Amino acid sequence: MLVVEKKDFIAFLTIDYPEKRNALTPELLLDLHNTLEGFSKNDDVRCVVIKGSGNKVFSSGFDISAIPVAPLSGARQKAPETLLQAFDTIKNFAYPTIAMLNGHAFGAGFNLCACCDIRIAADDIKLGMTPARLGVAYHPKGIQQFIEAFGIARTKEIFFTAGIFQSKALVQKGIVNHMVPRQELEMFTHAYAKKITQNAPLSLKGIKKIITMFENDMALNQKNLDQADQLMQKCFQSDDLKEGQKAFLEKRSPEFTGK
Repeated sequence: MLVVEKKDFIAFLTIDYPEKRNALTPELLLDLHNTLEGFSKNDDVRCVVIKGSGNKVFSSGFDISAIPVAPLSGARQKAPETLLQAFDTIKNFAYPTIAMLNGHAFGAGFNLCACCDIRIAADDIKLGMTPARLGVAYHPKGIQQFIEAFGIARTKEIFFTAGIFQSKALVQKGIVNHMVPRQELEMFTHAYAKKITQNAPLSLKGIKKIITMFENDMALNQKNLDQADQLMQKCFQSDDLKEGQKAFLEKRSPEFTGK
């Protein structure tokens, strides 16, 4: 579920699904979309802070067992619509958004952070984007969101290595804006968000909209999207994806064949 709290023109949204390590379920993603859409109707919320429940995991991402594996003759597969919709809503929210990384974030959880304008992290968290370990070609909209947040060179490193980033590397590589001791995270983030809300509302919205205009120039055309879809389908229909999922569930290293 999504827990919503408001204070000082700030909305704190908590991903509260501890039994699934704060996984992004379709229901939660829809709730996130609807909540932000509701905030957009007035100026009562001038900054949004998204965090995970507890102190270990921000979000483990989209439930790995929910990724469909299509047979070679099966239907075409695509990223869940609720995921794309929620992430678009975060990126396009009129006011600044902050990911308060109180725990680890992987896969779609990391993608959610990339969609936020600012990332503030506790000093003991880890971030990772691991579709290459599972045999998945990540959807182009998500990759675009990473490029917009971190640049092309850093996005290549994040996806090609499927590595886990932690400690000072997160700041040095520009993946998070601020890293603070865990015990200071709540106070620092609240003060940071409050500083944002003390600025002129029209200026905040205007500046964010103008920045979005520059980002929209990077949008993929239909030919590019069709080519990306073909690459995704090849991965979705591969033996490697089946092996990647099986290895993940069995907690072992996958043995990929490229087929």
